[in-house]
Amino acid sequence: MSNPSLLILPGDGIGQEVMAEVRRVIDWFGAKRNMHFDVSEDLVGGAAYDKHGTPLHDDTMAKAQEVDAVLLGAVGGPAYDDLDFSVKPERGLLRLRKEMDLFANLRPAQCFDALADFSSLKKELVAGLDIMIVRELTSGVYFGEPRGIHMEDNMRVGINTQRYTEAEIERGARAAFDMAMKRSKKLCSMEKANVMESGILWRDVVTEVHADYPEVELCHMYADNGAMQLVRAPKQFDVIYTDNLFGDILSDCAAMLTGSLGMLPSASLGAPMANGRPKAMYEPVHGSAPDITGQGKANPIACILSFAMALRYSFDQGDEAARIEAAIEKVLADGVRTGDLLGDEDTVAVSTSGMTDAILAALDASL
Repeated sequence: MSNPSLLILPGDGIGQEVMAEVRRVIDWFGAKRNMHFDVSEDLVGGAAYDKHGTPLHDDTMAKAQEVDAVLLGAVGGPAYDDLDFSVKPERGLLRLRKEMDLFANLRPAQCFDALADFSSLKKELVAGLDIMIVRELTSGVYFGEPRGIHMEDNMRVGINTQRYTEAEIERGARAAFDMAMKRSKKLCSMEKANVMESGILWRDVVTEVHADYPEVELCHMYADNGAMQLVRAPKQFDVIYTDNLFGDILSDCAAMLTGSLGMLPSASLGAPMANGRPKAMYEPVHGSAPDITGQGKANPIACILSFAMALRYSFDQGDEAARIEAAIEKVLADGVRTGDLLGDEDTVAVSTSGMTDAILAALDASL
């Protein structure tokens, strides 16, 4: 049987640094757990623009369609700020999501006990926090037509269209209900049904899908109240399902509850392929961080946890994903910190590779 295939797209800035650390973890699984992957690597974002004049070459897109999973680092940087919108680094990422039809974006917000003091909220509100936000990723206001800027009555008008079909809402809802069934069987759907017709349809469709998941406790909440509740009492939530725009905002809000964006992975999943695995791309939530690029300061944990999500959702290796998560929990409990995790205590920051050294040692100890 052939090895599962992974396409690595490090991207720009610290994406290249943290992805190098993930490769060390992948190599560890080959050497110590006899789990081998066929790994290929290519360019995306600014790195692809510099070589090809486009943020994602057609050949790279074709490779992404063929592999079992894509691991992406980060895209963008100040060098590309003045490019035409159509070739900005982020367009490469959006093309991957759209053409692979990755409609369900999983954004976990998990607070490791050792980092609870890092949250801007009180420790008791966030210690033990474990939320999963499922964000619809391929429709809504980011993709709807008409869109653009045009002249009207001698002034510029900017237009974006919030558009959802029943089928788009339903397939994301099923992904969210499936996730709730694997967790604590609680799902909260968030929209703005009080002022938006797309929100009314959203609420109707989610309610209809609920009939197929009677064991799941479903609630509906307006998205602005959801933002307030995330900050007020986040542990009331388990799985949240919401649209593309609200999901973008709410998942960043939930992310900061945990204390550091450098800790948070994400998965974007599509329909099952012929081999039963979902189309999938995994990436850290953080950006390319040009301010610390090349200094060995980047925190590799989010990218390593993104690989753990790949083990869980693409390769059905939940126990091995849990092994990585436990190793990271141990390293943090032992006080190992990259610069973004330093508080007031007299801890010396470890480098990007130093953090991975500690994680690999903890993985060794888990055997």
